Amino acid sequence: MGEAEVALLAADRVQAVRNSTAGRLRLAAEFYPATVGRCGRYDRAELSFLRWEIARGVLNGPSGQRPGSPWWRAVNERLLRDKVEASLLHNGTPGGPSSRSVELWGEFITGPSAAAWYRAHNASVVAGYLEHEPLAEAELLAERFMMNVALMRVLYTHALAARPRLALGTFAPLGRFLGNPRHGMVGLFLDLRHAFPEGYPLTAITVESLIATEGRLPRALDYGIIAPRLAELYEFAATSLEQPRIAELINDGAPCYAWPPAHRSVWLEASTRLLTRLTANATRTRSSRRRARRAAMPPRD
Repeated sequence: MGEAEVALLAADRVQAVRNSTAGRLRLAAEFYPATVGRCGRYDRAELSFLRWEIARGVLNGPSGQRPGSPWWRAVNERLLRDKVEASLLHNGTPGGPSSRSVELWGEFITGPSAAAWYRAHNASVVAGYLEHEPLAEAELLAERFMMNVALMRVLYTHALAARPRLALGTFAPLGRFLGNPRHGMVGLFLDLRHAFPEGYPLTAITVESLIATEGRLPRALDYGIIAPRLAELYEFAATSLEQPRIAELINDGAPCYAWPPAHRSVWLEASTRLLTRLTANATRTRSSRRRARRAAMPPRD
């Protein structure tokens, strides 16, 4: 059996649960005990996010009373396929990985760590984003806003675990603890239930109202901590995940995945609030502080 056959076998297993949210959850959870014992608790962040998707209804089948989102379903299926394929290979199925993301899951299985988990997980998620951008562009603008926020946060939590100084500046010693996917604290960054309304589709909801309902602390996280370092964050992700196209998901310091240029201002307006500015200043890296000081200096004659 070659790598194509292993990939097809993984795809068949995912196909069997496509229209069952309980089946998707079961398949996602089975990966961890089916690999090695040291992978315990790494499922915490992933399954929490998956339950949020299920609660919203975005993973519902296309023919039910509440059809789900083709985009969310497709991205979740890419993550499931990669994990199933890596698990099959680890457990003795002949063949090789069909993609770099599957290979990274294999590396996580053989050497579990927070950084290895994020590399594998985010490689699969980013691959899903890049593969299915046309599906994203068919979604409502409010939904696309949430897609960008979700991507920002999962890339940021990776930096917490692997590049804490990039993620938190002077508070870097807290990074690896806050970003560990086995700890409950990571839910502060990846749990969107307390930031955005449940339900799908988000009809009659504007992006501005989403930002207004996000709350002061989530807004401070998104626009005070993450947004000022987006360029460096996406560059780190592109290098770590060996996926240069990640750089295409940000434009002039603002997220732009499936995002119309005419609405770029929404990413900038929320950063002007007082708590957001205070948070941004407190967590700046030394290099960003130097850039800010240079920008504030009057020009020389």
